[in-house]
Amino acid sequence: MSDAATPDDGAVLEFLDVMRRLRAECPWNAAQTHRSLARYLLEETHEALEAMDTGDRDHLREELGDLLLQVFLHTAIAEQAGDFTTGDVARDITEKMITRNPHVFGDGPADDLAPAAVNELWESRKALEKQRSSVIEGLAPGLPALLYADKVLDRLSRAGAAPVVPESDDLGDRLLALVAEARASGVDPEQALRDAVRRVL
Repeated sequence: MSDAATPDDGAVLEFLDVMRRLRAECPWNAAQTHRSLARYLLEETHEALEAMDTGDRDHLREELGDLLLQVFLHTAIAEQAGDFTTGDVARDITEKMITRNPHVFGDGPADDLAPAAVNELWESRKALEKQRSSVIEGLAPGLPALLYADKVLDRLSRAGAAPVVPESDDLGDRLLALVAEARASGVDPEQALRDAVRRVL
């Protein structure tokens, strides 16, 4: 990895300083907690998704900035409380990226790996790290239902327990069967439904 600084490094550090100052000097920012900011993180995430769906690059640039604001404000809160620093967060995710991408940072093959093979490598490394005791451990219960179903079916498959989707007239079973069909076809069911809804507007 290169240690050379890029022209944007200064902009990132300046923004971090701005967020730390706002946390220290702005009454509204100083009053916030991780919990009070949770709704804004969710809202900004959905607004970024909207920008991605529409293909509006300027909008996406703005919304990614709003997401960055959330990340830096949360780390400013943690720094002030003595819990962890922005550097801790950056070091953790850097270590994770290096560990889970041995085809880039290790001695594994790189040039001949297809994207699907890279994803399998990532998931295998993740499974070794997490050592989960159940299929749903670590899955956020607030995930959209289609995404949650997709992840559960994926985990069952990876665990060697081929998911059996009931064949019935129950709407839930039929929806789950559609998620399984999407997975078999290599389609993201959550994004497919978002695209379909947009087409009827």
